[in-house]
Amino acid sequence: MTAKKGVFLTAEWRKLALAQYAVDEQILLKYLPPHTELDSWNGKYYVSLVGFMFMNVKLLGFNIPFHTNFEEVNLRFYVRYKDGKEWKRGVVFVKEIVPLPAITFVANAIYKEKYQTLPMKHVWVEQENQLEVDYLWKSETWHNFQITANAKAEEIAPGSEEEFITEHYWGYTKIGHNKTSEYGVEHPRWQVYPIKSYKINVNFGINYGNDFAFLNHVEPDSVFLAEGSEIRVLKGKRF
Repeated sequence: MTAKKGVFLTAEWRKLALAQYAVDEQILLKYLPPHTELDSWNGKYYVSLVGFMFMNVKLLGFNIPFHTNFEEVNLRFYVRYKDGKEWKRGVVFVKEIVPLPAITFVANAIYKEKYQTLPMKHVWVEQENQLEVDYLWKSETWHNFQITANAKAEEIAPGSEEEFITEHYWGYTKIGHNKTSEYGVEHPRWQVYPIKSYKINVNFGINYGNDFAFLNHVEPDSVFLAEGSEIRVLKGKRF
């Protein structure tokens, strides 16, 4: 994928492990960027724990030495924004964890995101009939999110929860009392791998604060593994 006009970053997002938890909307309203509103799935307000690999990263069309492939784990929730007559469906990040301090510095200083740098690693085991992915990071202790799935990917069903979670194509960030930044993400429709089992060994309080500590004792509403694709992150705007 080559950069085009208006494209800030190109990369691949691969083997996305996603776990969805229904939370009280009052918790999420604290983190809501101005001018956006919460987006729900069948009356539920979800946060998603997401682990994946950033691969073949290019900034404005150029490779950045030692910053081409790396893990990311984030906690995000879902919003929408009415731009004229168009509803844009997007995500807001509570926190994004990466292993590279330069990524954290740029994202936090310039884009007002909430990145944190921690030791990270991943394990992918691909067999004929089974696929295992595991994303690990160290915050006081090691945490991990592991999924075992069938090796054959399937199309995402129209109108499904997987479609709702994966097809939010905008990112929103609170950058001031009444200011929000917006950027678009382009990617084709993804495929998912049928899940066999999963393990989530995460202290949500340590990683994401007291508002989300209760998730330590809650089973997710859903878990799935998406293959991902090449992606484009577009240059943003503020409103």
